[in-house]
Amino acid sequence: ETVLQKALEQCGKTLDDIAFIVSTGYGRKAFTRTNKDIPEIIAHALGTVALMPGTRTIIDIGGQDSKVIELDEKGVVSRFEMNDKCAAGTGRFFEVLTQRLLNIDMKELAPLILKATNPCPISSMCTIFAESEVISYLSQGVPVEDIAAGMGLSVVRRIVSLGKTGQMTFKEPVVFSGGVAKNEGICKQFSNLLGKPVTALCAPQSTGAVGAALAAIKEYKKDGRGQHHV
Repeated sequence: ETVLQKALEQCGKTLDDIAFIVSTGYGRKAFTRTNKDIPEIIAHALGTVALMPGTRTIIDIGGQDSKVIELDEKGVVSRFEMNDKCAAGTGRFFEVLTQRLLNIDMKELAPLILKATNPCPISSMCTIFAESEVISYLSQGVPVEDIAAGMGLSVVRRIVSLGKTGQMTFKEPVVFSGGVAKNEGICKQFSNLLGKPVTALCAPQSTGAVGAALAAIKEYKKDGRGQHHV
C-alpha cells in the first residue's frame, strides 16, 4: 500500500485513476487490492521480453532467490528452475559476505571482481560454511579482490548448474536480471563460464513489475473495459 501511494504521488494520480492491478512476487496474494495475481516466473518472462525482445534465457538473481528461465520463440516460458530455499546463490549471499567479512559496500564488489587475477575457490554452497572459507582466506592474506571473485564464481557455477539440472542449454540471447545483474563482474563471469554473451538489463530489478503491468493492461482490455483509458 505504501509503495502504491508513493507511485501515485510521483505520477500525479489517485486510486480512482487505476483501472486494473496485477500483483506478483512472494506477497502477491497478501495484497488484497489486486484484481489478479500472477506467478513471478510469468511476470519476469513478460517484462524481460518487453525490455529485450527475442530473449531465450533469463538468469535472474534477486535478494531472496535465483532462477533460470527458458523461453520459446514466442517468449512463452518453456521450463524453469528456481532456488528459493537457500541464501547461497542469491543477493543475500553477497550481502552477508561482503559487508560482514570484507567490510565493503556491494557497489565496490564489481570493480574488485574485475580486478582479480587469481580467484580463490569457494567450494561450499552453504552461506555459513562459505563464510568460514572466506575468513580462512582473509587470515592467509589472500587479496580481497581474489576472494570477491571466488565468491562470484561460486554463485555463477551454482546458477549454471541449476539451469543444467533442468536440462536447459542457455539458448541465446541470454539476459541477466535481478539486483545482482548490476554487478558487471558477475555478468562477465557468466559470459566466460557459458562461453556466450550474457546481457544485463539496464533496470534489472524492474522486470517483474514491468511484466505485472503488462499483464494488467492485457487483462483489462480482455474484459472489454480498456477502450477509454488504462
